[in-house]
Amino acid sequence: MFVFGLAVVFKLVSLQFLQGDKYKSLVEKQAVKNVTIPANRGNVYADDGSLLATSIPKYNIAIDAVVSSNKLFEDQIKGLCDSLSGYFGRPSADYDKLIRKARINKDQYLLLARNIGYSDYLRFRGFPLLNKGAIPGGLIVEQNTKREFPMGSIARRTIGYEHIDDYGNVTRPGIDGAFGVKYLRGVDGKRWKQKIGKDKWKPLTDYNQIEPQDGYDIYTTIDVNIQDIAHHALLEQLDKYKADHGCVVVMETKTGEIKAISNLGRSSKGVYYERLNYAVGESHEPGSTFKLMALAAAFEDKLVDTSDVVDTEKGVISFYGKKVRDSKNGGYGKITISKAFEVSSNTGIVKVIDQAYRKQPSQFIDRLYRMNLRHNDSLGIPIIGEGKMTIPDPRIKNGRWSGIALQWMAYGYGVSFTPLQTLTFYNAIANDGEMVKPQFLKEVKEFDNVIVPFKKEVINAQVCSKETVAKLQQLLKNVVIKKHGTGHRLYNENFSMAGKTGTCQKDYRDKDKLNYISSFVGYFPAENPKYSCIVVIHEPDKSVGYYGADVSGPVFQKIAQKIFTDTPIIDEVKSLEIKSVLAEQEFENYYKLAKTYKTVMPNVVGMPAMDALTLLENMHVKVKVNLQGNGIVKTQSVKEHIKLSDNQTIILTAS
Repeated sequence: MFVFGLAVVFKLVSLQFLQGDKYKSLVEKQAVKNVTIPANRGNVYADDGSLLATSIPKYNIAIDAVVSSNKLFEDQIKGLCDSLSGYFGRPSADYDKLIRKARINKDQYLLLARNIGYSDYLRFRGFPLLNKGAIPGGLIVEQNTKREFPMGSIARRTIGYEHIDDYGNVTRPGIDGAFGVKYLRGVDGKRWKQKIGKDKWKPLTDYNQIEPQDGYDIYTTIDVNIQDIAHHALLEQLDKYKADHGCVVVMETKTGEIKAISNLGRSSKGVYYERLNYAVGESHEPGSTFKLMALAAAFEDKLVDTSDVVDTEKGVISFYGKKVRDSKNGGYGKITISKAFEVSSNTGIVKVIDQAYRKQPSQFIDRLYRMNLRHNDSLGIPIIGEGKMTIPDPRIKNGRWSGIALQWMAYGYGVSFTPLQTLTFYNAIANDGEMVKPQFLKEVKEFDNVIVPFKKEVINAQVCSKETVAKLQQLLKNVVIKKHGTGHRLYNENFSMAGKTGTCQKDYRDKDKLNYISSFVGYFPAENPKYSCIVVIHEPDKSVGYYGADVSGPVFQKIAQKIFTDTPIIDEVKSLEIKSVLAEQEFENYYKLAKTYKTVMPNVVGMPAMDALTLLENMHVKVKVNLQGNGIVKTQSVKEHIKLSDNQTIILTAS
């Protein structure tokens, strides 16, 4: 027993120290792991079914130069090299030399093609030797997916994506990022791979152990025609005024559906691209566009009316040594509150709000809160990164309230909103007081089956009384219609719209960095509005212009007029829908089979050959389909209800 024990100890020491490197290398050589195969991400569509984002399968084709027998290798190598030569254009002898060298060096992974499409993948599978599969042909197939955006850079940030870097950090902007995990991602598959060298892994088979399940498709509210109009109108104006960045949002008034959203920022080379989602994420002081909210509060509390007169006091008034100025030197004298809004008199609106709420500022804040304008709140939209509202409140000790906070709020300073939040309030006024939540999705689908429908979501059934809404609507019309209105240069007697200009100073605490934010927000047509829209442009070149009516107004006007020119909504005639009973029946039969048969053979006799081929190639087992002829399937080699296995060949004859 003592001798036996010594022998065991000697053997352990020998394995650990004398032969350790040898056995470690064998373990590494034979190591296998179950690799995740990402599922195809679902497609993203516009409201009319136009494709906005899709996952395109790409394939890497390699060969295990060792696995084939000598006889099979020699019989097939010339045909394989000739096929590779025909595909790539290089001499066949080059491939013969390359593959033979790999066989001599016992290379189990020789890459032949990278990132090829599905049709080329099928072509490679038909090449000699590779058509024998993983064993004995040595075929190695690796599939990955690439996200494509058919519209290019247009709305790229809004459509969004999911990106995971090498450290596991995840970036999920836009619609794809908001709904990707829940709907688009799908369920990943699994595939066994064997380690054949440093950082080199070879699939053990040419099929997956667990097939990935594709994600659902989502249909957005985006209208590609309106999106194209908004994108190019904004781009043209940004370039003209050499602005830093800007955004446009077009919303359907009744439903809150976002029909277009464009966010363009300038690169260091002066090129504009979808840099950030400014419309959703960038909260900033709105300037004069907030005057509508301020007057809405005062009208609703019945403290002032449109016909009341206010003295603009030669265009300058002071509070604790801080001055409020009008853009017009000398001011406007004594004018009605209606005109003060229409000419965007800072002194007039500030004076009205100061006199109404000076002794009770909390009443003003509470009224804003009841209109869903709350401090540190948001719209709660699903897109990641929505900015928060800022509303100074004397009851909140955060350093934002001061002796001039109320007066500065009146004309849009000290408060902040994202463009989408500002638009949502204006849309509520256009919608007779009903505030609806911005909507980005119409429905989630699997094929033609609706999985999740999305309907209008009401935030506030009535943000203010009908009487107040009517007054605000008239003020917004007057801004454009009346000659003294700041938006009158946008007036067109053949086309009606209503809105408010905004010109806000930016970085005003440092005069050397002083810049402007130019905006225009409103709706069209002025009567029975169909769409609301906001345009915000940051840091236009001051030497060219910076007022909202000059910089942002023309973008609004161009979008509105083009929408009605290119997509008429008056006297619209719906196209006749003629249904083909036969076509619908064929599709129903195909869809029923696709949902029912996953691993057993369906009856495809009588189906169109291409439908049968698609059905069989998308089952949960990887079968090989040999289609003979074209047209309608007449016979199938495997009977109905027979359980199928991977790599099984099915012969279909069609005529």
